[in-house]
Amino acid sequence: MLGLKLIIFAVIFNSVMKNIKIEIKWAVIFSVVGLLWMVLEKLCGLHDKYIDYHVYLTNLFAIPAIWIMVLALKDKKKNSYAGKMTYLQGLVSGIILSIIISLISPLTQWITSYVITPAYFANVILRSVELGYYQTIADAQANFNYKNYAMQGMVGALVMGMLTTAIAMIFLRTKSK
Repeated sequence: MLGLKLIIFAVIFNSVMKNIKIEIKWAVIFSVVGLLWMVLEKLCGLHDKYIDYHVYLTNLFAIPAIWIMVLALKDKKKNSYAGKMTYLQGLVSGIILSIIISLISPLTQWITSYVITPAYFANVILRSVELGYYQTIADAQANFNYKNYAMQGMVGALVMGMLTTAIAMIFLRTKSK
C-alpha cells in the first residue's frame, strides 16, 4: 500500500514539476541576479563607506526585478501556451514564480548577510544610531538582523511579484479579437 502511495505521489510530483519548470528556472535566475546586485552594492561601498545612500539606491533593483518577471512571463507565454496566454494564465504563472522566489529568499538573504557582506548589519546599526533613527544599539539591532530581513524579503518578494505580474499581464496577455 505504501509503495502505491509513493508511486502516485511521484507521478503527481513529476507532473507538477513539468508544469512549473519555467517558473523554477526564472526564480533561480531572479535569485542569482539579486545576489549579483548585492555584490555590486558591496563593491560600490553601499554597505559601508556610502551606507547613507543605500536606502535609496538599493531600490534601483526594481528595474532588473521587473525586467526578469516580464521575461519569465514571456517565456511562459511562448513555451507553455504557444504564444497565446490569457490574463489569468499569466497571473497564475506569476504568482507561482513569486512564491518560489519568496521561498528561496531566506537562502539568498543568508548568503548576502553571512557571505557577501557580513559587516552590513553592524555598519547599518551603528550608522542608524549615529543619525538618530534609533535611540540605542539594541533598538537598531531589533530592526537590522537576518531574521527580520529574511521575513521582509519573503513578504516583499511575494507582494511585489504578484503586483508586478498583475500589471505586466495587462500588456502581455493575448487580446481577444
